[in-house]
Amino acid sequence: MLISRDEWEDAFNGIYRGGVEFGMPMKNHTSLAIGGPADVLVSPEDPMSLKNIVLMCRRKNVPFLPLGGGSNILVRDSGIDGVVINFKAFRMIQVIREEGDDVELFVEAGVPLQMLVNFCRDKGYAGIEGLTGIPGTVGGAICGNAGSYGCEIKDVILSAVIMSADGRLDRFAAGDLQFGYRRSAVKPTDVVLNANIRLHKDDTNAVAGRTREFMAEKKNTQPISERSAGCVFKNVEGVSAGKLIDEAGCKGMKAGGIEVSSVHANFFVNKGGGTASDYLHLMHKVVLMVGRKFGVVLEPEIKVIGRG
Repeated sequence: MLISRDEWEDAFNGIYRGGVEFGMPMKNHTSLAIGGPADVLVSPEDPMSLKNIVLMCRRKNVPFLPLGGGSNILVRDSGIDGVVINFKAFRMIQVIREEGDDVELFVEAGVPLQMLVNFCRDKGYAGIEGLTGIPGTVGGAICGNAGSYGCEIKDVILSAVIMSADGRLDRFAAGDLQFGYRRSAVKPTDVVLNANIRLHKDDTNAVAGRTREFMAEKKNTQPISERSAGCVFKNVEGVSAGKLIDEAGCKGMKAGGIEVSSVHANFFVNKGGGTASDYLHLMHKVVLMVGRKFGVVLEPEIKVIGRG
C-alpha cells in the first residue's frame, strides 16, 4: 500500500470532506463486478476536497484514478495502487440558458449518463437520445467520447472544466478536446469536473418516443441486464468488431466465469465468479481467432487498469 491510514489522516486533517475507504475491493465499484482492492477509495464532497486530494497525490508521487461509473474498465485481480476518486457527490444538472429552441445545460461529471438522458427526455430536450442505455457517468463519457446510434457526446459538448494534476482549473472548448472515435485529449491525470452542453427543444412525446425506441433496440441486441463493461474491442475500419468476433466462431466461448455474450459478441459477461485473469485470457483467445480468420488485430476499447 502506497499510503497508510495514518499518513492519510496527517495529510488531510481539516482540509478534506467526504468518505475514505482503505482496501476497498473494486469489484464493488465496477459494472463487471471484477477487481482487487484499491489502496484508498475516496468520495470527496466538494471541489476543494477534490483539489486537495489531487495536490497531495502529486506531492507524494501517489497515482490517482478518477472513477466514473466503473464501466468500460477492467480492474486487475491484484487491485489498484494509490487513490481512486469517486464522483458520486458531483451530480448536479442545471438549465443555465433557454433561447428560442436552444437549451444549454450545466452538468457535473458524476452525473450518471442515463440520469442526464432521462432528464432530457422528461424536459423534451433533444440531442442525446442515442446515448440511451450507455452506462457510466458524464465525465467518463467525455473522456472516451461515448456514442451509439450515430450520436456521440462530442456532438453536444460546448465546453468542459478540467482539473490538471497540479490542481489548475481550465475550461476547454469542445474543439480543444480533440474528440475522436472513443477518445479525447483528456489525459489520464486530468479530472473532468463539469461540462456545458447544448441541446434543442422538441416535443416531449417525440423525445420520449425516440428514447424508448433506442432502449428497446439495446435490450434486443445487447446484454444490458448482465454484468459487462460495454464493448470490449473497437470497430475496425467501419466494420463491427462484434460481427468479426461472431463470424470467427467466438460467440459463447468461455474462460472461467467470463463468457462471450450470445446476444452481442463484442460484450463479455461475468456469469458469476469471473476474474480479470479470466477476462484477459478470453480477450487473448478472441484476438487470435479473429486474427487467423480475417487478418486483423482487434484493439481493446475497454481500459485495463491496476497492478500488473
